Amino acid sequence: MSHDIIIKNGLYFDGSNQPGQLRHIGIKDGRIDVLSLSPLDESGCPEVLDADGKWVTPGFLEIHSHYDAEVIAAPALKESVRHGVTSVTIGSCSISMALADAEDCSDLFTRVEAVPREYVLPILQQKKTWRDAAGYRAFYDLQPLGPNVSSFLGHSELRVAVLGLERATSKIKPTEAELARMEQLLEEALDAGCIGLSVMTTKLDKMDGDRAWSSPLPSTFASWTEFSRLFAVLRRRGAVLQGAPDAVTKVNVFAFLYQAHGWFRKPLKCSMLTALDLKSQPLLHRFTRLSGWLANRVLRGHFRWQTLPAPFNLRLEGLNVNAFEEFGAGEILRNIKDPDELYAKVLEPEFRALFKKQVKAILTKGLWHRDFSDCWVSECPDASMVGKNFKQLGAARGLDPVDAYFELACQYREALKWPPATATSACR
Repeated sequence: MSHDIIIKNGLYFDGSNQPGQLRHIGIKDGRIDVLSLSPLDESGCPEVLDADGKWVTPGFLEIHSHYDAEVIAAPALKESVRHGVTSVTIGSCSISMALADAEDCSDLFTRVEAVPREYVLPILQQKKTWRDAAGYRAFYDLQPLGPNVSSFLGHSELRVAVLGLERATSKIKPTEAELARMEQLLEEALDAGCIGLSVMTTKLDKMDGDRAWSSPLPSTFASWTEFSRLFAVLRRRGAVLQGAPDAVTKVNVFAFLYQAHGWFRKPLKCSMLTALDLKSQPLLHRFTRLSGWLANRVLRGHFRWQTLPAPFNLRLEGLNVNAFEEFGAGEILRNIKDPDELYAKVLEPEFRALFKKQVKAILTKGLWHRDFSDCWVSECPDASMVGKNFKQLGAARGLDPVDAYFELACQYREALKWPPATATSACR
């Protein structure tokens, strides 16, 4: 039998837990036709690929990406495809680009995802001509997409589209007509092909732009009454809820577990993002396993945690640290927009004392271990500092590690690059 493509001598993985095995693969009409232990007949085959020394795997699924702006600007997503990704999901964490205008979408997206507003906003202003989910779908139908793309409807964007940016980022409750409009737009998004709704309940991520600068995302202002009405639509339609519990208190995890349960009703498909910093909270992974077992086995739910399989390091510059949002003094820094005012703030003795007190507080630890002795300099104009942590640098100057960090940040600003060592397993 002739094949359209033959991939020979590859170490083949089938996506299960089984180790890779040498296989020869025959592809016909776009599908795997033969998996063979012995070489295939190459007669008449127009394309034969020798995968000796290479892996052959199923396509990787990127279930939590923030490609929302990039896929509009560069729909091929070549870098992901180059790494074997065949499907990506966008619209996570309550942020999407289906309903609101270009500036609203930019302000929801850019600071949260650390993408420069000056690049994203012009792209959206040029290309975003739609204001509904059907138009969003139609746009992608015309694009030369690299991987398959699926999208959630973001609850923060949904609130902005219905309430306006100012009301969406306030404690004002939506009217009955506005709640009904949210339900209608969610139904329309599911009709257009969205796979579900994404929400956000942690207030660490903040808005960009001048109109709602440093406000938490609109989804965090919603009541559970509002959530429950939208979740009922998802449950009825068999759609997916993607969200994130409060990263600091974590108490509302139980509310999401309740929403997912399937006792005497259809379970809600629920996927929750979690950040497991096993340095600051070494037992947290046991809680996620227990809660998942409770939700699915006892409560008959359809609940999954989203985590990465391996730790990663952050790349931070100067005082630009998103994790500072976790405590009051750090939040003060994050709310200062002017760079000169920002770096002047950490020179104030009263502020430094407050920062050092709060950074050491145990009960408020969230996504970051806050140990400056485990944070080192990776790049700096003074090469002698590279590779040293702030405790070492402080000891050489007779300073506390936090004071050493502030001194170097003020001296070098964004030229100071420092990745905090972390055991976090999360997707951000």
